[in-house]
Amino acid sequence: MTTLISELIFQRALITPEAPALREANQDFSYRALASELRHTANFLLHHGLARNERVAVYMEKRVDTVVALFGAAAAGGVFVPVNPLLKPEQVAHILKDCNVRILVTTPERFELLRPVLASCHDLRAVVICGAAMPATLDGVTMVNWAERPSAPDAIPHRAIDGDMAAILYTSGSTGRPKGVVLSHRNLVAGAESVAQYLENHADDRILCVLPLSFDYGLSQLTTAFRVGACAVLMNYLFPRDVIRAVEREKITGLAAVPPLWVQLAQLDWPASVNAHLRYITNSGGAMPTATLAALRAKLPKMKPYLMYGLTEAFRSTYLPPEEVDQRPESMGKAIPNAEIMVVREDGTPCAPGEPGELVHRGVHVALGYWNDAEKTAERYKPAPGQASGLTITELAVWSGDTVKMDEEGFFYFIGRRDEMIKTSGYRVSPTEVEEVVYATELVAEVAAIGVAHPVLGQAVVLVVYAESASPSPQPSPLGGEGVMEKLLAACKQQLPAFMVPAQIVMRDAPLPRNPNGKIDRKALGVEWADLFAQ
Repeated sequence: MTTLISELIFQRALITPEAPALREANQDFSYRALASELRHTANFLLHHGLARNERVAVYMEKRVDTVVALFGAAAAGGVFVPVNPLLKPEQVAHILKDCNVRILVTTPERFELLRPVLASCHDLRAVVICGAAMPATLDGVTMVNWAERPSAPDAIPHRAIDGDMAAILYTSGSTGRPKGVVLSHRNLVAGAESVAQYLENHADDRILCVLPLSFDYGLSQLTTAFRVGACAVLMNYLFPRDVIRAVEREKITGLAAVPPLWVQLAQLDWPASVNAHLRYITNSGGAMPTATLAALRAKLPKMKPYLMYGLTEAFRSTYLPPEEVDQRPESMGKAIPNAEIMVVREDGTPCAPGEPGELVHRGVHVALGYWNDAEKTAERYKPAPGQASGLTITELAVWSGDTVKMDEEGFFYFIGRRDEMIKTSGYRVSPTEVEEVVYATELVAEVAAIGVAHPVLGQAVVLVVYAESASPSPQPSPLGGEGVMEKLLAACKQQLPAFMVPAQIVMRDAPLPRNPNGKIDRKALGVEWADLFAQ
């Protein structure tokens, strides 16, 4: 039985040692080679003083060395912290300081970017440079070369059990400074087993990794592949078309993405040959517009779409089986294996079918809380509803903050995030519901509905749209304009109640801003247009 995340690799190295575990730049890396690299890395980190449960941050683009550093830290008995390579030095420094990182693995170029801020990272003791050029020394920090790992003496890893920390993943920071979600080995292994089960993953799968490994959804592509002995193909893409080319070239069987990327991919041509091997796609990180899903299914008729919902604090919560997509395409499905998902009122009592409430997740996937933040942990991790009265140890569940509803057949439907809901004229409006109407018109490439302070309404619904074929307006445009905006307004008036109809539409001449996980950055848009209705 696999209990530690690094054992996923070590066990596959015993079963199918020569099978490809990773592929990068047209080169395969076998499970035997990956297991050997993990042992070298664990010895190396222990030799340089890594204590039990100490944090190792990895700040590099997606590559084999990145994977080796992450899982090697876990094999040593440490805790890995994947840092999104898109983050700026000040954001990286926040993470390094927040979770008291002891060892940083990075490249020479990224180190030079970080040099001005590393002096404030007082717990940092060593920097491992992955590259030929070794930078100049840094006061108080040992500089070591990644290439020295094979020469490190054998060492005994720190004792670890499945309940110990394995990783800290930082949320995107959409509601403030990023928070570190602490995941145990049990969380990661159980998540891999659950997802691999309902996706029916097997050793012949080739899974394309396009999402950041600092994103739990991106990391999951690795863990599910390793769980079944499949091959994870690493990719740092520049354009959506590059993703399609990689799917074709690498004969990818599984592809995961977030809604903004799917919207772009649905607008492109896909070669017919892809249908011979692309077995499934998955979506998480937000609702996939129904028009986007329909376009993808028309271009990829043989693939199975899995619509999923998850949150870093509990990994993955629900999925919609492909056979249910035609009947309920707007549903986020039912609970994943080995999880219980509930919809509850503020007092914790269960909601009736169709009644909106908060999604609560209980089970083995529930993380260990937020690093060094008892107050925020207590807000989100609370006693699971409906526990037996005789229990003396309270089970904690994740109270997601997301508003959902469940139908009479047990299928869940997303309504909105509590911190993204727009309060206008006394009503609470879901941005997702407004965006679905706009996407269905197929007039825009991207859209975000945001709430902007309004002197009369409290908040006004504002649409920020990017339409590749439309001419952007030089100023925010009131409703009733010509062309695209007039058609968008007509669609909203036809399909939405009056209080949900946007008060204004803003046309952009470039794609909407993204946060480090690739999602549309609503917070940035809210700041950009905060004074739209100021008097």
